[in-house]
Amino acid sequence: MAHGHVGVRSLRMRDAAAWQQLRGAQVDWLGPWEATLPPGTQAPFASHRAMVRAMIARAKDGQSLPFVVTWDSAMVGLLTVNGITLGSSRSANLGYWIARTHAGRGIIPTAVAMVCDHLFEAAELHRIEIAIRPDNSRSLRVVEKLGFTKIGLAPSYLHIAGQWRDHVVYQLVVDDVEGHVIDRLQDPVVE
Repeated sequence: MAHGHVGVRSLRMRDAAAWQQLRGAQVDWLGPWEATLPPGTQAPFASHRAMVRAMIARAKDGQSLPFVVTWDSAMVGLLTVNGITLGSSRSANLGYWIARTHAGRGIIPTAVAMVCDHLFEAAELHRIEIAIRPDNSRSLRVVEKLGFTKIGLAPSYLHIAGQWRDHVVYQLVVDDVEGHVIDRLQDPVVE
């Protein structure tokens, strides 16, 4: 999927090295927002390659959809659809990150909009959820731009930067979208 310079494509095994290099260069940038393991928890993956392999296997099982976010075909971030539930719920949740060098350009709102449209149309989901730390102003702007509805506070929702952190939960329901989610973007992507 592409919209201008912004692209979203499935994560592939050959992305492991590029992801490791890109993510490694973002430690200070992403550290305050990055999920961590609670004390006493064993790391589930020995390498980025093992993590990519597991993410691809989960995608084949219909449990998740890992996407590479690109700018002019170069990897600049990752967007993952997790918790895909079909049946009477037909829902999923999204998580994402972008390299500091590409933040503030409208890339993530564009990528999220494209993936939401895909989930509503191709996967026939009814509801998409995004949980964000209340102090993450950049990520809050993403859901605001796309018209997600705030549904509440989830105390101690996720272990981040060494502590259990509260998150504000937002949702977008297919019935609330006229046309496409991508049409909700009013700010052009910055070159």
